[in-house]
Amino acid sequence: MPRIRRQNLPRELWTHLLERVKDRHISVDQLALLADWLATEPEVPDTRWFKRFSQMIVCGEGDLIRTFLQPGQAALGEELK
Repeated sequence: MPRIRRQNLPRELWTHLLERVKDRHISVDQLALLADWLATEPEVPDTRWFKRFSQMIVCGEGDLIRTFLQPGQAALGEELK
C-alpha cells in the first residue's frame, strides 16, 4: 500500500487544495492535526479513501490527497481510522 505523497505535488492539485482550505474555512488547528497524522506516514489504499477529522474530511486517491470536505459532506472510498 502506498504512503501519502508530501512533495512534488502537481501544481494544479496544490492550487486546488489551497483553494479548498480557504473556501471551506479549514482552521490552522485542523491543518495541524493533518500534519501530525501525515507525520505517522500512514499507508493508504491505491483507490479512493478518506480520513475524518473533527472539522474536516481529507479525501484522497492512492498516494495523493485530492480535496478537503466539511463535516456532513459525502466522502467516497474507504474510510481510514
